[in-house]
Amino acid sequence: MLDYAALNALAAVVREGSFERAARALNVTPSAVSQRVKLLEERIGGALLVRGQPCVATEAGLQLCRHVERVGMLEHELRDALPALGMGDGEAHERVTVRVAVNADSLATWFMAAAATFAVQEEAALLDLSVDDQDHTAERLRSGAVLAAVTALAEPVAGCNSEALGTMHYVAAASPEFIKQHFAKGVGARALASAPSLVFDRKDRLQARWVRRVCHRNVETPRHWIPSAHAFVEAACAGMGWGMHPASMVADAMREGTLVELVPGSTLPVPLYWQQARAAPQLLRRLGAAVRAAATGGPHALA
Repeated sequence: MLDYAALNALAAVVREGSFERAARALNVTPSAVSQRVKLLEERIGGALLVRGQPCVATEAGLQLCRHVERVGMLEHELRDALPALGMGDGEAHERVTVRVAVNADSLATWFMAAAATFAVQEEAALLDLSVDDQDHTAERLRSGAVLAAVTALAEPVAGCNSEALGTMHYVAAASPEFIKQHFAKGVGARALASAPSLVFDRKDRLQARWVRRVCHRNVETPRHWIPSAHAFVEAACAGMGWGMHPASMVADAMREGTLVELVPGSTLPVPLYWQQARAAPQLLRRLGAAVRAAATGGPHALA
């Protein structure tokens, strides 16, 4: 029989990043958390945590965290069906944390509408959103680090369903002054090789993909690294470089002429998908419904 007090302690350490913060979250002492995790490791016969700043779960630890999260969701579902099992007088309000991976541009445009809808409707649930490139969020789902993901991967991760959300269209744009300075003779391989580009992080390949489509070959460009969706747009408007922007996010700047498309009509489409476990608890399915609604409606809806 599994010791759920110990499992909850392990999950809290992984979620909070340290024994001290986990203890505060569970309203117990750090030594109690440490003892529970130690007993669980002795029973499993191996390490469940890599102690550090922050503490992170081992593969075995992740499996147990996934289990306790699913149990929490099932208990939440059972309380909905049987209200008599709910909180008694003075009983602490128990919440379930749902871990989701999402790409930065979705988070900055349409996804927060889904998160807000879900959080308001599901007061007993908390969201733990992690940001990664859309080509890599599925890896977090595959490893068990998250329970669901917005991803560019159409093929379902093992044990998951994959549902098309729509397409995010990216436009290569820069300020008029930047274009006048660097692309006065047109946008070609030579000009792109000397004009600074804006790149989100080391996983971001959108600029390289667009260059390859336009020039029919790879071109190395000078890069500014700007890991913030909103700062990325500000940098382009300020003339720091050209970059790939979600069309809906820069629509106003394009209309006002603050940003100008480098090559008219050369948008780069990126289909996005929602992946979650096939046998997902109702709580996770309701999150999926909120995600689908936000992806297809509102000012930043996917095409």
